[in-house]
Amino acid sequence: MKLPLINLKAQYESIKKEIDEAIKRVIDSAKFIGGEDVLAFEKEFASYCGKKFAIGTSSGTTALHLALLASLKEKGEVITVPNTFTATTAAIHHAGGKIKFVDVDEYYLIDVSKINPNSETKAIIPVHLYGQAADMKEILDIAKEKNLVVIEDAAQAHGAEYRGKRLPVAKTGVFSFYPAKNLGAYGDAGCVVTDDEEIAQKIRQLRDHGRADRVKSKYEHSIIGFNYRLDSIQAAVLRVKLKHLDEWNEKKRKKAELYNKLLLDIPEIETPKIKSHNKHVYYVYTIKTKERDSLQEFLAKNGISTQMYYPIPLHLQEAYRFLGYKKGDFPKAEQYANEALSLPMYPELTQEQINYICEKIKEFFEKL
Repeated sequence: MKLPLINLKAQYESIKKEIDEAIKRVIDSAKFIGGEDVLAFEKEFASYCGKKFAIGTSSGTTALHLALLASLKEKGEVITVPNTFTATTAAIHHAGGKIKFVDVDEYYLIDVSKINPNSETKAIIPVHLYGQAADMKEILDIAKEKNLVVIEDAAQAHGAEYRGKRLPVAKTGVFSFYPAKNLGAYGDAGCVVTDDEEIAQKIRQLRDHGRADRVKSKYEHSIIGFNYRLDSIQAAVLRVKLKHLDEWNEKKRKKAELYNKLLLDIPEIETPKIKSHNKHVYYVYTIKTKERDSLQEFLAKNGISTQMYYPIPLHLQEAYRFLGYKKGDFPKAEQYANEALSLPMYPELTQEQINYICEKIKEFFEKL
């Protein structure tokens, strides 16, 4: 049996007619930049997230970059975590911010007790890792007391909920629509959602070469901007997939419950922990074990694809050496880098396939 980590082909087959029609509609219109599908998707996704505005971008990275540029009144320190993709911190750096890391908790999420703003701190970027929300109430309380900007990195948490509310909870949040995500495009794409009209308008200008309205005045640029636009074909694909997102998320939760049940009696494994007030959407299903590397090798020999997400925390990456951090500074993030392993997870994954994966995991530990 061969099992991929994520099966995008199976997903396409399940919605093939809808996707093909959507792409054909864009091609027939010959409107490949902007157009009705981009506007419609922005409206639909803003409504889905419970926000007033959504601004489509070329990727999750550019979405975060623009959100920072539009939200920060002055440059300074931005607090985030080291167990995330480099896009989070690259956006901070390119927006002129100073990266400040804090360690994470047992849920892989920012440890609120370690957030200690100072006079240089301007913002907090909580990362909702693997599909689960960080402790937003506590984060927003800190931000309010210290007058800080909060931008939620929800790149892995499409449809996730915190205390009954879909993310983002803060005024502004960003999403990636990288193909493997719960809501994925057929290429790079991203989005900023916000309740702030001023931020929304500034992001619209920044993403499109600084033009306030490219239809009315194509060659008038009130600010110096970027080419960070969302393509029409990607917007059309996302509109189709958005209709299925809640169903897919629910199916993934059911797969996670089955994994939890079948792996319960293996003491060497820790299955994902969920905060009681959260609705997890399982972008990935991640276990922890001290035997991670050898388990991954064993599963690969048995046709099971797995993934080590962030095996080198950002504070130990060469690119961020200038920050002055060293090994041991963030012990939880470093521990997870050595122990976390993500198993196959997608809506089309069958019970038989999950049974096979869990049987092989049991077989591995029985042989130790």
